Amino acid sequence: MLNEKMEKALNGQVNAELYSAYLYLSMAANFSAQNWDGAAKWMRVQAGEEMVHAMKIHDFILECNSKAALDPIAKPPAQWPTLLAAFEAAYAHELKVTGLINGLVDLAQAERDHATGNFLQWFVKEQVEEEEHALGIVQQLRLIGDSKSAMFMLDRELGKRV
Repeated sequence: MLNEKMEKALNGQVNAELYSAYLYLSMAANFSAQNWDGAAKWMRVQAGEEMVHAMKIHDFILECNSKAALDPIAKPPAQWPTLLAAFEAAYAHELKVTGLINGLVDLAQAERDHATGNFLQWFVKEQVEEEEHALGIVQQLRLIGDSKSAMFMLDRELGKRV
């Protein structure tokens, strides 16, 4: 069974992961409205991954014979002026999530909760990948600048994500 601090913190992370899914789904809708179908698909896939993350933590809480508590999810922004602005926001968000995961690892260590610490290592590794992917797209968009043809090529590439 998780102690009260760890249970509350993990439930908070479930909420953060669900917010991430909402954020990326909102970005997907924004991209669809701007006819960036590849970027929209990329973000829909990302939203799905965030739901998987939320469920992994939710299930872990239950496996530990603790209480899963669902709080309201904040409403994400609905518009971004450019693909670059949206992907910069996504990258900044992933940095924030990394901080949250690191905080959970720190708490697990402080509470001497080795099972939770071990469980969280998957998320530590996952966040390295999440940051790398988002930053890579930001860097590509910065290189592209105002080139419409390059933007269309990148959008097509983003749409290949499964």
